[in-house]
Amino acid sequence: MKIISEFKSFALKGNVVDLAIGVIIGAAFSKIISSCVDDILTPLLLSPVLEAAHLSSINQLTLFGTVKYGSFLSAVINFVLVAWMLFWLVKVINKSKKPAAEVIVPNTPTAEDLLTEIRDLLKKQ
Repeated sequence: MKIISEFKSFALKGNVVDLAIGVIIGAAFSKIISSCVDDILTPLLLSPVLEAAHLSSINQLTLFGTVKYGSFLSAVINFVLVAWMLFWLVKVINKSKKPAAEVIVPNTPTAEDLLTEIRDLLKKQ
């Protein structure tokens, strides 16, 4: 029974639960970003280039008829666009966050300050 209670305390720690939630939200968000890149940005950016090359897909680009560098270019473009989208998303989120309130720490007197104050009070008597 001890092993079950240890596992329960491990599995329900705040960090583990937060991480699990982050992974689940990240997976769902990944689909949104991928759709934006695959269905909107890539066709908008590549359509004119592909039409000029008389191709229907970037994957059709080959070198010497065997080296399919179009697939590699597609993966690179996809990575750059996803990174760009995430950069702007993080930038917007960070901009929308309110700055943390500045904590003002009261100036506590040092031992010398207290002794000086006591000396001054004794002098007045």
